[in-house]
Amino acid sequence: MFMKFKNPLSLFRKNVGIDLGTANSLVYLSGRGIVINEPSAVAINNKTNKVVAVGTEAKQMLGRTPLHITVVRPLVGGVISDFEMAQEILKQFLKKLGNSSFVNYYQNAVIGVPADLTEVERKSVEDAVLGAGVSKAYVIESAIAAALGARLPVNEPVANMIIDIGGGTTEIAIISMGGAVTVKSLKVAGDKLNDDILKFVREEFHLAIGEPTAEELKIEIGSAIPIADKLEMTIRGRDLTTGLPKEVVLKDAHVRAAINKSLRLIIDAVKEVVEKAPPELVGDLLKRGIYMCGGGSLLRGIDELIAKELSTTTTIVDDPLTCVARGAGIAVENLEKYDYILNSPLKPREIKL
Repeated sequence: MFMKFKNPLSLFRKNVGIDLGTANSLVYLSGRGIVINEPSAVAINNKTNKVVAVGTEAKQMLGRTPLHITVVRPLVGGVISDFEMAQEILKQFLKKLGNSSFVNYYQNAVIGVPADLTEVERKSVEDAVLGAGVSKAYVIESAIAAALGARLPVNEPVANMIIDIGGGTTEIAIISMGGAVTVKSLKVAGDKLNDDILKFVREEFHLAIGEPTAEELKIEIGSAIPIADKLEMTIRGRDLTTGLPKEVVLKDAHVRAAINKSLRLIIDAVKEVVEKAPPELVGDLLKRGIYMCGGGSLLRGIDELIAKELSTTTTIVDDPLTCVARGAGIAVENLEKYDYILNSPLKPREIKL
């Protein structure tokens, strides 16, 4: 009797979980955990059409490049806007992890995607991952991946409410019995807050600043509610009146005023998700509370603001920046267990060797 052996290459292959985010991309490697956490940015030389830098190095060039170099962020609002550049980012990140001389060195990949992507947009994400050297690609909704990464009991008949405020989208979902009962994807997140700050400084102080400065303001002195410690920060930019360099001091109240409208949109979306949920699950929220993750959850006081608006406890999960990637990693290491989540609505496609 002959024994049936699998393809010997499968012994060398690895499984990966990928959070292909608008602001940052993270890669979880089976058996090792999160090994890549870099900005979703790539710098291109327009003369030679070659990649100059990817990730952190590319982001550092943002707003500081000569005319022949362009820094591209290939995802907008969680959707791939530049397929070739998104694939290039994935190729470069996966290349850092293992022996890229193997064809299809990576066996399975689970990729977190926003809930409201169309089938065409999901297929674009899937194709980008397959083109980067993975044999089989699955997709998982980011909210469910975040709940898995937060170690919430998603398979139990109880309400698990998660709010994932990323760079391009805010994913809000109530999950029970392994699926999203009510879910909403909102294109108001970290990048929109940066844009709000940039516009506020332009209108109120007649000062032109770049996106990196706006993001630094949000991180250093931004808050969702008034705080005890009065914070301020000196910023520099171009005076819109004279065209010359100018320096101004911004206070935390200025940043709060700039982002207030966008925060209200997020709060309203959270309330909408709760209002659409079955009464029994809404009752569970009072007992179990709400969980938050993503970079936006690190904004000072945002958990307190949501707790006050919804009259329930709100908790920021441990290591909120890596929650979706951890969840995708848990899924890829337990494909049989979570197969019912991953196979819908897009069936996996496999490259035959």
